[in-house]
Amino acid sequence: MSFVAINVLTVPPQMREVLEERFANRAGEVDRMDGFEHFELLRPVAGQDHYLVYTRWASKEHFDAWVGSQQFDRGHAQASADGPAATGSQVWTFDVAETRSVDASP
Repeated sequence: MSFVAINVLTVPPQMREVLEERFANRAGEVDRMDGFEHFELLRPVAGQDHYLVYTRWASKEHFDAWVGSQQFDRGHAQASADGPAATGSQVWTFDVAETRSVDASP
């Protein structure tokens, strides 16, 4: 089964638009990594200031290779140059124990 990494970002309300714009214009380096399966940026709805950056990988080793790669550094370079949009970050990791999805075929 897959491996999931969720980066929990604390983002003040005045920086939400900045964060979302950065992700919309991201380099997309992660999309080309071996073992990468899925990405989502989850926006808080009400009463929260945490965005979740969800990535799914074929294995923990694939995720670790991403974090240790030059592509990771390039993918995060612009945000570092402009200063952080988030005031805090924590990474949660999970092994997928079970998964379901809607079958899109007719």
